[in-house]
Amino acid sequence: MRKRYVPDLKQIGAQCESNYLRLQRLLADAGEGDCRAFVLEPGLSQVQIMIEEEHPYTSMLDVRQQGGSQWLLPPQMKVRLYHDAGMAEVIRFHNQHRFEGRYTYPNKNMLQPDEKWQINRFLAEWLDHCLRHGLAHSATQFAPAP
Repeated sequence: MRKRYVPDLKQIGAQCESNYLRLQRLLADAGEGDCRAFVLEPGLSQVQIMIEEEHPYTSMLDVRQQGGSQWLLPPQMKVRLYHDAGMAEVIRFHNQHRFEGRYTYPNKNMLQPDEKWQINRFLAEWLDHCLRHGLAHSATQFAPAP
């Protein structure tokens, strides 16, 4: 019998706090409507982060990759920043939103039991890659899709 997944709230909280700090570094001095691009492979791909909404306690970001493989849909997500808690959480990945902390498996959408953790971990790896290898520049808007 398969053991039931139990979310580790400390681990998830730490991940969301770390993502918040990563985004603060990447978006220093940016405000609502600003867009930052991080070139990962010159001429091939970049990660773009746009601040869609900014409020006293929260902000909404659109994070997406432009370019890359013609065979794979480039990652795109919405991330909510909670300034009072110092946390960032992925609230939409492609067309999926409202992620539960735990899913039974199998399920109709074939989401993993720890789907929420995996998506926030993916954001962490993406942001780390931007911090280490990305060449940053400001953009007035998202680049057109290829």
